[in-house]
Amino acid sequence: MERNRVVIVGGGFAGYHAAEHLAKSVDPNETEIVLINPTDYFLYLPLLPEVASGILDPRSVSIPLPGAFPGVRFVLGEVTAVDPDRQELTYTDPEDNTGSLSFDRVVLAAGSVNKLLPIPGVATHGHGFRGVPEALYFRDHVTRQVELAAATDDQQERDARCTFVVVGAGYTGTEVAAQGPSFTDMLAKRHPELSDQPMRWLLLDVAPRVLPGLDRRLSRTADSVLRKRGVEVLTETSIGEASDSGVTFKSGQFVPTRSLIWCVGVRPDPLVEALGLETQQGRLAVTEQLSVPGHAHVFACGDAAAVPDSQNPGELAPMTAQHAVRQGKLAGRNVAASLKRQALSRYRHRDLGFVVDLGARKAAANPLHVPMSGLPAKAVTRGYHLMSMRSNRIRVATDWFLDATSRRQLVQLGMVRSGTVPLDTASPEVPNLRSNGGTEQESTEG
Repeated sequence: MERNRVVIVGGGFAGYHAAEHLAKSVDPNETEIVLINPTDYFLYLPLLPEVASGILDPRSVSIPLPGAFPGVRFVLGEVTAVDPDRQELTYTDPEDNTGSLSFDRVVLAAGSVNKLLPIPGVATHGHGFRGVPEALYFRDHVTRQVELAAATDDQQERDARCTFVVVGAGYTGTEVAAQGPSFTDMLAKRHPELSDQPMRWLLLDVAPRVLPGLDRRLSRTADSVLRKRGVEVLTETSIGEASDSGVTFKSGQFVPTRSLIWCVGVRPDPLVEALGLETQQGRLAVTEQLSVPGHAHVFACGDAAAVPDSQNPGELAPMTAQHAVRQGKLAGRNVAASLKRQALSRYRHRDLGFVVDLGARKAAANPLHVPMSGLPAKAVTRGYHLMSMRSNRIRVATDWFLDATSRRQLVQLGMVRSGTVPLDTASPEVPNLRSNGGTEQESTEG
């Protein structure tokens, strides 16, 4: 008997959990499950800032996809087109070979990419923060700037190399800015020439406060921690232009810098627009059962899907890891139910709160909406991440222990060039580095 084939597009939070729960719900003799993703690992995005600052090894936050679940076949490639009517998709592998797969059911969990605003110079001089290559580039780049600053006698050049501008005060930007000062201080201590040199970090956003999506008390906690570490928090501020010598704010102020870190947010993967199906706010329109209207064999979840928020009628579920995980689980169960001609379940989710790691012994969290800060919040934050990792827990815990008890190894790895981590992830003129179906670190919530 010919088996049904279910193809899951994307191996991020939504796709990973869809594959896991689908594999548990179907008979492998009756259903073939194929998971296709541009990388061979699921990336635990919330801990990426700790990779960038040298606390965690990148392998600690990268969970292999081949063989991850019994009965799931992995295909390395990037889906370029999906034909819902012919029930077929095409993909390209890392060596530009093309392939195609037919399907009886498909789960679109392609995730999101950097949100690039039309600001002159940002695509050329800014660097995003969406994957392991970008985190490693960030680490190399910051290390290089400090070392080059120590090598020059030109004070203006030294000041520019020791200035780091982070745009976007959501989860990603706040955590990057929180980890940054201690990272550059460690680098500077190795160079006597920089003993009196200030390491300047700026965090700016058009919003009136950092972490605008969180409870105001948690926002104030994060703001206080950042300022105590010397971070210049600039709210209601935006960039007008970026160049190789610095950034110009819309107010006209010019800040000399060689480092522009773009953490403004995300938008759905370009694959969504290419489908030609109905969208809402750029995301693929789906029912509460996560199926695409008019195409009962097509399901979508995570950042790619406009899932109705049952807790807020008329609104869409936020593009966060918390929602992506739970939508992925439901998508897996509903696909299995559809194959068995059973009723599908609706997506309902109660927000469990958020965690934001602020480096050192600081964090902000509101588990079950109980605001916390300081060391208790740090314990909750790290406990939540270990609980959510599914695997690699020992690796992560070991890296944290080594960071607390020994000197951090701070070297340039020299493995990633800036051209391989373009900020404009949708442009056909530059290499396309997609988010492997994950969700923006704006989703470090519990």
